[in-house]
Amino acid sequence: VQLQASGGGLVQPGGSLRLSCAASESIRSFNDMGWYRQAPGKQRELVAAITSGDSTNYADSVKGRFTISRDHAKNTVYLQMNSLKPEDTAVYYCNVHRHVYVYWGQGTQVTVSS
Repeated sequence: VQLQASGGGLVQPGGSLRLSCAASESIRSFNDMGWYRQAPGKQRELVAAITSGDSTNYADSVKGRFTISRDHAKNTVYLQMNSLKPEDTAVYYCNVHRHVYVYWGQGTQVTVSS
């Protein structure tokens, strides 16, 4: 499975970005899909996840600001990020689970700064 993440960039505080993660095969075969992030000097943390049943889970720090969704036709999972804060600055990674296997995409840098 190959995952191609895109959509990162530099944005001012309060701005928005949408990250995309395109999979090389049908996302219907995945159990869960999610976004993680890693800031300099910090551990990688879960930001948002969506299950095969479309249940969603968010880190407390992003609840109400970020939304995870997916498009089966495009085999893509998205992370809509609104009201961005400087503390959201990190490298964002997409992640999928299929049975006992875990796959990671390459990271995409998000920088929130004025």
